[in-house]
Amino acid sequence: MIVFYLLIIGAAAGFIATRVMDIETNVPVTIAIGVLGAIIGGLVVRALLAVLGLAAGFIGAVLGALLLIWLYQTYIAKKR
Repeated sequence: MIVFYLLIIGAAAGFIATRVMDIETNVPVTIAIGVLGAIIGGLVVRALLAVLGLAAGFIGAVLGALLLIWLYQTYIAKKR
C-alpha cells in the first residue's frame, strides 16, 4: 500500500515539477521524476532537521546555562 501511495504522490509531484520546469515527458518518466524527487527531498529534509535539531539542542543548552547563572547571581550570590 505504501508503494501505491508513493506512486500517486510521485505522479502528482512529477507532474507539478515538469510543468514548473516546462519540460515534456511521458507518464513513466514523470512518475519516476516525482518518486526520485520525493526520496531526495525526504533525505535532504531529514538531514536538515537533524542538523537543526543538534543546533537547537546546543542553543537550548546555552540558554539553560545562562538561566542557571542568572538564578544563582540573583538568589544565591546576593545572600552571601
